[in-house]
Parts: sequence; structure tokens; C-alpha cells
Amino acid sequence: QVQLVESGGGLVQPGGSLRLSCAASRSIFTINAMGWYRQAPGKERELVARFTSGGNTEYADSAKGRFAISRDNAEATVYLQMSSLKPEDTALYYCSAETTTRWGARYTFWGQGTQVTVSS
Repeated sequence: QVQLVESGGGLVQPGGSLRLSCAASRSIFTINAMGWYRQAPGKERELVARFTSGGNTEYADSAKGRFAISRDNAEATVYLQMSSLKPEDTALYYCSAETTTRWGARYTFWGQGTQVTVSS
């Protein structure tokens, strides 16, 4: 199993900043990629930013120029630095990990989510 624990969410005013953290604990799984997704009430879950299995980064158009994803491979931790936050960024943010077992099975794991609320 892979356990993902997010932290760093909270209430922030428009234009403010937050840094989200996600720590992964795993045993028999190899983590190929990690990223951040979000889901607002009544909306579908959407990609915010992620590292691909090749080590590249991908960002949603709405996040480009404002958000930055980083990681610590040794500690299996991924961060999301969010700046210039807007009310439309309000959502439950989830950390994800794409994994492969020794025998080649692939699984995606999700954290419990951390709430980000942007409001004046």
C-alpha cells in the first residue's frame, strides 16, 4: 500500500500564497509519478500540476505562472507552491501517486485531501 498525507491547506486572501506538502509512505510499490489535483464543489477533479514518470512537469493552464511543483525523491515528498491565489482556486486539493508493483501492475493512490479556500 501507498499512503499519501497532504498538509498546508487553509484560508487565504486573494493574492496570497500557500505551500502544500504531500508525504508518501510505501513498501512494495515503485512510485513513477506524483502530482496535485483539485476538486471544487459540483465540479470534476482536475489536474493542477504533476511530475511525469519521465521527470518532466505538467501544469494546468490556470496554474502556469502562479504554481510550482517540486519534490524530494529521497523522502518521496512533493510540494505545491501556490502564489497569486484567486477565489477560483478554492477546492479540495489531492496528492496522487502513480505506482508499479514488482510484477508490473499499476495503481494510482490518492491522499485524503487538504482544503484551500481563497476568500476576502
